[in-house]
Amino acid sequence: MIVEFHRKVSEVLLAPLVSARPQNLQVNVGYLCNMSCKHCHVKAGPNRSEVMEKATIDQVLDVIRKQDIQTLDITGGAPEMNPHLMYLVIQAKTTGCHVIVRSNLTIYFEDGYEQFPDFYQEHNVEITASLPYYLDSNVDRVRGEGTFGKSIEAIGRLNRLGFGNGNGRKLNLVYNPAGTFLATEQKSLEEDYRRELGKRYGITFDHLYVFSNMPIGRFRNHLENTGSLAKYLKTLEDSFNPATLGGLMCRQLISVGWDGSLYDCDFNQVLGLPIHDSCPQHIRDFDYERLAGREIRVGDHCYGCTAGQGST
Repeated sequence: MIVEFHRKVSEVLLAPLVSARPQNLQVNVGYLCNMSCKHCHVKAGPNRSEVMEKATIDQVLDVIRKQDIQTLDITGGAPEMNPHLMYLVIQAKTTGCHVIVRSNLTIYFEDGYEQFPDFYQEHNVEITASLPYYLDSNVDRVRGEGTFGKSIEAIGRLNRLGFGNGNGRKLNLVYNPAGTFLATEQKSLEEDYRRELGKRYGITFDHLYVFSNMPIGRFRNHLENTGSLAKYLKTLEDSFNPATLGGLMCRQLISVGWDGSLYDCDFNQVLGLPIHDSCPQHIRDFDYERLAGREIRVGDHCYGCTAGQGST
C-alpha cells in the first residue's frame, strides 16, 4: 500500500509543500508534435490539436513584461510547431527574460522547420533537448526508428552554430530511463555521455539533466498494459529522498497550459490538477503575490520527482 505523497511530505516538512517566489514561467505551447515517443507524459503527436493561440501568448508576454519573471521555459509537444513560437521568443527577449526551448531535435528535419537552429542562434535561446541515451538502439526503441541519427546530426549542426561548446550558447541534453527503473547518478552519467558522444560523433553539450519516467501519459499506459504499474509506483515510493524537496521545480515556477490555465507543473497539467483554488486559475488573471507561497497540489505521481537523486 503506497503512502499518499502529501502524507510523506508532511512527515518530513511538518507542513504542506509550498512554493517559493516563482522566477520561472514554464509555458506549454501545445501538444502537437512530429513524434509520438513511448515515454511522453503529454501524449504528444502529429494528430493532437491543442495549440496555444496568439491571444494567449500575448497574455503570457504581458505577465513577463509586468512581473518578476526571469526565465521563460517553452515546452510542448514540439514547441516549433506552434506557428507563433518565433513571435513569443522575439517579444520575450526584448524584456531581458532568459528563454529556454525544449526541443526534440528531429523537428529541424521537417519541411518548414529547418530554420530554427539559426533562429535560436540569432536570439541566444538556450536549448534543452531530449536524447534518452548515447546509443542508437536505446533511443530508437523509445522515440522511433532513425531518431538517434537525426538527433546526432542536429546536435552537430547546433555545435557548429556555437551551442554546447562553452561559448555562451547553452545546449543541454535530457536522459530518461528506457524502462521501469531509476536513472543512475547524474554526474557519472553525464561523464559517460560526454565521453561517448565526443568519441563516437565529435559532438559536445553543456549539461545533462536526468529525469525519472513519470507514471502518467503513454508511460503509464505501458505500465498498465504490462501489469507493472503497482511495482513501479512502489519503486518510486521506496526511493523517496527527502533531500529533493527543496529543489523541486514546482517550487520555483508556474506552469501555463496551452489554453492559458495555470498549474504547479507540467505533470499536473496533464493530469488536470489545477493550481490551488485560492490562486488565479488563468494567465489573464495572473497575480504574483497570490501565487508566491501557495500550497502546491501534489499526488502520488510526485514520487517520480523525489525518487533517488530527484528530478530538479
